[in-house]
Amino acid sequence: MSDLRYYILNKPYGVLSQFTREHPDHRVLGDLYDFPGDVYPVGRLDKDSEGLLIITNDKALTHRLLDPKFEHPRTYWVQVEGIPDREALSQLRKGVAIRIKKQTHRTRPARVELFTSPPPLPERDPPVRFRKTVPDSWLSIQLTEGKNRQVRRMCAAVGFPVLRLVRTQIQQLNLSGLAPGQVKVLDHSTILSKLKIAPQ
Repeated sequence: MSDLRYYILNKPYGVLSQFTREHPDHRVLGDLYDFPGDVYPVGRLDKDSEGLLIITNDKALTHRLLDPKFEHPRTYWVQVEGIPDREALSQLRKGVAIRIKKQTHRTRPARVELFTSPPPLPERDPPVRFRKTVPDSWLSIQLTEGKNRQVRRMCAAVGFPVLRLVRTQIQQLNLSGLAPGQVKVLDHSTILSKLKIAPQ
């Protein structure tokens, strides 16, 4: 296990979940930390999304996390335009139809809760642009699948566009103690324990 490496990162807004800089202005993972050359992110967060990203060279772990049959819960804190009513929350919980690669996909049931006050997150850089005439609110959404821009598509499907999206947790692995842009090195046993994966 000595050659296996595990990092968790609090990805800031505006950083691509990759190491390749396709344009001189791109900000990439290597701008945040001196990662070894054999590691890759597990899945991705879009440029305009923030939060928890696992980076590793453990291909077995990557497969396990990305295969939807294992149903690893991922939690997102989502700021939306407007205040979802009971019907919208019920639709999100039951599953909604979204378009993925020109195909209709019905999302799996999700855990969705409306925050009564904004969650404890640092301000985004740059700040979110608000419309003064439209209120905003925060949701906690827990998924067991990870389709392309799924949370944004789900919220749009029920009429509440996403203003800010932060992945805060994967299983029991979370952002505790990690400011935006910070990286933490984990050992093999710790990451398996936090992800509730039995050692092979």
